[in-house]
Amino acid sequence: MAPVESDSRRFLFLQGPHGWFFNRLAKGLCAAGAQVWRVGFNMGDAVFWRDKSRYIPFSDTLDQWPACFRALVEEHQITDIALYGDVRPIHAQAITIARDMGLTIHVFEEGYLRPYWITYERDGSNGHSKLMDLSLPQMRQALEKCDLELPDPPAHWGDMRQHVFYGALYHFCVMALNGRYRNFRPHRDLSVAQEFKLYLKRLWLMPLHSLERRIATWRVRNGGFPYHLVLLQLEHDSSFRAHSPFKSQTEFLMEVFDGFAKGAPRHHHLVIKAHPLEDGRAPLRITIRALIKGHGLEGRVHFLRGGKLAQLLNHARSAVTVNSTAAQQVLWRGMPLRIFGRAVYDKPEFVSTQAIRTFFARPARPDARAYRDYRHFLLETSQIPGGYYSLRGRRQLMRHVVDLMLAPQDPYTALIEGCAAPRQQLRMVR
Repeated sequence: MAPVESDSRRFLFLQGPHGWFFNRLAKGLCAAGAQVWRVGFNMGDAVFWRDKSRYIPFSDTLDQWPACFRALVEEHQITDIALYGDVRPIHAQAITIARDMGLTIHVFEEGYLRPYWITYERDGSNGHSKLMDLSLPQMRQALEKCDLELPDPPAHWGDMRQHVFYGALYHFCVMALNGRYRNFRPHRDLSVAQEFKLYLKRLWLMPLHSLERRIATWRVRNGGFPYHLVLLQLEHDSSFRAHSPFKSQTEFLMEVFDGFAKGAPRHHHLVIKAHPLEDGRAPLRITIRALIKGHGLEGRVHFLRGGKLAQLLNHARSAVTVNSTAAQQVLWRGMPLRIFGRAVYDKPEFVSTQAIRTFFARPARPDARAYRDYRHFLLETSQIPGGYYSLRGRRQLMRHVVDLMLAPQDPYTALIEGCAAPRQQLRMVR
């Protein structure tokens, strides 16, 4: 699609992150001269969109969505679509049609380098990202003129409380006020009421979980034993569901436990870290207890409910995950990493291809210099400083993201072809 001026750009927003980010982004695009409409699929979408004259409710069934989307594009002469996550059914269908119609597709995701960056790409993210087809030599060639030092991401989640709060509020709106959208079906397996209850439970138990996590982390850090780290993801996360060979965390843990029991030295331990947003829908504790007993690993396995990853990485021997973005912190520290799914950082220079049993016995170290080049490439392209959920984070994003969306080329192509704007202004000052 040929680039067009901002005053002729016409954006159609689909579903975004919980909270006010898409509403704020639309204001920024309108200030630049573009026009923006929003399709809402439930009351949660409606509540977080202020301009009702530009709000289009979709209350039909999912099988009617493709025809409706195509009609909206034609009626409003849409040039661009924007969405958060590219694998939920309504987004996947829209992306397929948008490609056929020659639209520009803007995809937002959580940061590949969390917590103080978000991800902005064109056409797809995670396993559908253009990064999957870019080699390290291509990245290094593009970086030849980018020799400035870049900051290390802080080792904690930037706006976790706001994330949980907006998630709970969103699901409450869908559960209690969704009469207009009776055909709405969530893209996850649980009902909206179940999702809402889990968010409330997590908010209520945060202090207790924090104490439990601190005690468990202290025991690991002061245990005096070598250990390997397992980074879990949310079982319902799109990256896990769409880009991994496993249907559940149980399947992943079974393979990890088998490899650890057969390959790791007998004095080594296994530390399993849950995702910071784990809400109990997956029976992790029950599964882990059964696997400990089945493999005779009593006293050698430790379960941590989230927490700061940096404290654990400082003393770990290696790390294993499906395709968690947290693995980027593992590679930044030069630690051996084994993954099982498709991931944007799955490059042969720094991700082990060993069998899991061999990896636990003698993990191969990554090429740390290669990973630094890869990380530099991301920070010059798709990683934008800020966050979706806190006011401060949104303000940081708005300083840069509108210009990136209005640019004629996606961030990767612009840097590779040598026509990217300087990214020095995107580096955070702390």
